[in-house]
Amino acid sequence: MDLAFTQEQEQFRNDLRQWLKQNLDRPFLEEIRDPANDEDKLFEIRRRFQVKLNDAGYLGMDWPAEWGGRGATAVEKAIFQEEIFRADVPPIPNLLGVTLLAPALIHHGSEAQRRRFIPNILNCEEVWCQGFSEPGAGSDLAGLRTRAEPDGEDFRIYGQKVWTTFGPWADWIFVLARTDADDRHGGISFFLLPLDAEGIEVRGLRQITGESEFGEVFFDGALAKREHLVGALGEGWRIAMTVLSYERGSTSLAEPARNDRFLADLARGISERGTAQRADVREKLAWLLVENEVMRGNGYRTLAGLASGRSPGPEASIEKLLWSELAQRQSDAALELLGPQAHLRADSAHARPTMDWSREYLWSRAGTIYSGSSEIQRNIIAKRVLNLPTR
Repeated sequence: MDLAFTQEQEQFRNDLRQWLKQNLDRPFLEEIRDPANDEDKLFEIRRRFQVKLNDAGYLGMDWPAEWGGRGATAVEKAIFQEEIFRADVPPIPNLLGVTLLAPALIHHGSEAQRRRFIPNILNCEEVWCQGFSEPGAGSDLAGLRTRAEPDGEDFRIYGQKVWTTFGPWADWIFVLARTDADDRHGGISFFLLPLDAEGIEVRGLRQITGESEFGEVFFDGALAKREHLVGALGEGWRIAMTVLSYERGSTSLAEPARNDRFLADLARGISERGTAQRADVREKLAWLLVENEVMRGNGYRTLAGLASGRSPGPEASIEKLLWSELAQRQSDAALELLGPQAHLRADSAHARPTMDWSREYLWSRAGTIYSGSSEIQRNIIAKRVLNLPTR
């Protein structure tokens, strides 16, 4: 297992850092703190930065060149993720289109679907949201009940999706819907629908952080055209799982890089409070640092496998457990060790200048639930790594 970066990969990192210096106006936390920026303005800042990234060839890096990619490796893609997390760039608003839908179309879509949708995904002309989770079918995604009923050559969609990220701003949604009630996994299909279609209603959801990027989507006979069915009927589960597995591998260095910033701020705050010499404080900080390095080591292992041609395996579940649970322990420690200042919102004049610990604490509560809960991830590890018996 080779964990070292090549000279070419290090050159790619250096070039990216130089590009970020020239094109990033200011860290995104400063944009959030600017009282002139409401959620719509922040979304537009994110859209403009995505256009910059796309023009520079930094989106879809491991895609074929004919679809806007640069033919890069999974390692270079992971380096990209690591550096943009470290620099605190505006997160791209078409994240779900770029990371999930476009790869699904490249691997499973028709030629017409690729030509119609991929360019507008990259340049953010059309923003996508993801219609997977439902009330009662989140981590147990195969339990979804949204259904697609035949209507001639087309289909009518009935049901509800929830926790739909970017739903309030999206133009299109990709939806998993049941086309066979008797086949739990093989009876699910993958559809593309415009959100302004008749029979679709999007309602915003305000989160505990005060943001409202989530939505819930209701389908009451919305038309899904046959030409917008990705793959064949019943292939939706396989398409979704394949793409999700590959995407998790590409982010294996991003969360440790993000935590580097957080832990540096935590260490500075501890020093400012004069508690850096206390043994209990030093021990707690040391454990967080060690856990972050363990997570980084698991990420290197994932990348080494990808570089040798292996598909991401159950280590993706290990990675999900590590970053989601560490995020909670990290934010818990910050609120405990930094005192009242850490509890202030970012827009407070007295908040910490380099971190928004209040938001991180609230947001981290969701991390062990979305993208497969910790319980689901432990089940995967038990079955596929430890080969434990199942009832």
